[in-house]
Amino acid sequence: MSRTYPEYYPDLNSVQAIQALGWDESDRALQFTDWLSTLVHSHGLLIDTVKSASADASFRRYFRIHSASRSFILMDAPPDKENCQPFADISLLMLNAGLRVPRVLDWHVTHGFMLLDDMGSQTMMQYFADKGTAQRLSLFEQATDALVAWQQSSAPGILPAYDEALLRRELSLFEQWYINGHRQLSLNPQQQTDLYKVYDRLVATNLRAPHVFVHRDFMPRNLMVSDDLADIRLGILDFQDAVYGPITYDIASLMRDAFMSWDEDFCLDITVRYWHKARAKGLMDFEDWYTDFGAFYRAVEWMGLQRHLKVAGIFARLGLRDHKPKYLTDTPRFIGYIRSTASRYRELFPLLRLLDQIEGSSPAVSYAFGRV
Repeated sequence: MSRTYPEYYPDLNSVQAIQALGWDESDRALQFTDWLSTLVHSHGLLIDTVKSASADASFRRYFRIHSASRSFILMDAPPDKENCQPFADISLLMLNAGLRVPRVLDWHVTHGFMLLDDMGSQTMMQYFADKGTAQRLSLFEQATDALVAWQQSSAPGILPAYDEALLRRELSLFEQWYINGHRQLSLNPQQQTDLYKVYDRLVATNLRAPHVFVHRDFMPRNLMVSDDLADIRLGILDFQDAVYGPITYDIASLMRDAFMSWDEDFCLDITVRYWHKARAKGLMDFEDWYTDFGAFYRAVEWMGLQRHLKVAGIFARLGLRDHKPKYLTDTPRFIGYIRSTASRYRELFPLLRLLDQIEGSSPAVSYAFGRV
């Protein structure tokens, strides 16, 4: 069968650059080449500049490509493994809320390729590596500004609900993948009873919070720093799993990060700053949150605990099932978060005892913020 070539087809250097990206299937590399060649005239792409940008815990891969005047990001998301529709939909929601997120400039729906705006070559986490407190504070101010704007734009019935079923499904990952899988332990009936009672308290507390749009992974690794040093702005990525759920979730994600830790004073400082901004926009009009930061902070910690239990399970699953052992190296961070929060509140002491039994260690002394 004869093959019809696009008007522009890459030269040898461009084909070699594409091949160097690494492909499990030669047909997919050919599909990518054909698609990319159709964008040369409309976007001025220089195909021989394509290089790997990053990969994540999913099946998505990202590449960077240049034109004469700017750079773009290419997403490779096999449609049999990744659904790109939520990414496209939520990108529009965030753009309408005034956030800096990548626009979908071209999308090959059949093959799962996207051309996107480039948000920058450095994550907020990478940027922090050699920066002082003042520069870190400036970016966290931008992050909380964006978070409040995102939450202000919220409306029910648009995004999937972060409901009880989803909360419990996420919590189940801790026992299945961290305890049973990573630690290779089985809980006895009393231990299961203690754990499930804690789950009941977490779910009930977290579902009481006001509901807003939730990014669900709002942390420095998913916040990009623009390359313009004269006008540093944050861009937001990895939002395709956004839901409508507790307002406490994203601020907990930001300050109890999966890959880096901050001291308690800094966490409190940023959370207070966020609270003031959210309160000014009417987002803290719930119970006594408007007047009592301690009450709000307690809710943030309990929401964070739910996330830490979930992520400890997810990271164990990534290491055991998906053969990505680097994620297992971060699980001690989450056990530390879990222990710290559980030690602050009497209702969570059964979880602390269970951790001692699982980890074979003793709890660290901790002070309670808010109310116990």
